[in-house]
Amino acid sequence: MISNIPRKNKLRILIADDVQETRRNTRLMLSEIEYVEVVAIASNGKQAVEMTEEQRPDIVILDINMPEMDGLTAFKHIVQMFPGTGCIFISGEKDPVTVQKAEAIGANDFLAKPFTIEEVEASIKKVVENVKMKRQKIAQSNQVHLEKTVSLEELANEYLKEGRTDSQSTQLFEKLAQNPKCDVRWLEALAMIYAVQGEWGKLKVLAERIERQKK
Repeated sequence: MISNIPRKNKLRILIADDVQETRRNTRLMLSEIEYVEVVAIASNGKQAVEMTEEQRPDIVILDINMPEMDGLTAFKHIVQMFPGTGCIFISGEKDPVTVQKAEAIGANDFLAKPFTIEEVEASIKKVVENVKMKRQKIAQSNQVHLEKTVSLEELANEYLKEGRTDSQSTQLFEKLAQNPKCDVRWLEALAMIYAVQGEWGKLKVLAERIERQKK
């Protein structure tokens, strides 16, 4: 086992299973792996989603069949919130259809119960590599998006200086407004365009948004 990883760099893991014995056994196994830290334990999929939002683990270990919300559905919610989260699904049956469904939503590995500490550790190491690659891709995508946004904002500044209210400027400011964290000045510029164009319905909705963001 790896023992030279500082505690601050430990892998944060969430366990979710409706069977108490499985939760306990998995927790005990993970406690033997020095570079791992269990940050949350859930008994169903709904709890897993809520705890992931609170704790933001690096990896979630999810049982497939759980009450209230199954593991597959839970992970769909989790990756929507945190796309870089790794996932190991566990189940009493490792049937091809279930494995295929798990892989389709981004699962990194699948363990059949009962599993050993060696199998869990091997799975974690596999997932870590996959998560690294996934997060690198996300970071690259975010950088591209940021560069595009900067370019759009530079163009928006030019349009503001020119006082443009044509269709091209409308499209530009509407594109910027699609970002929930859009700068208020772009929203105000769009509001001015809507006023000039007589788009009173759109102006009303936009004015309410501007007021909310200024609070």
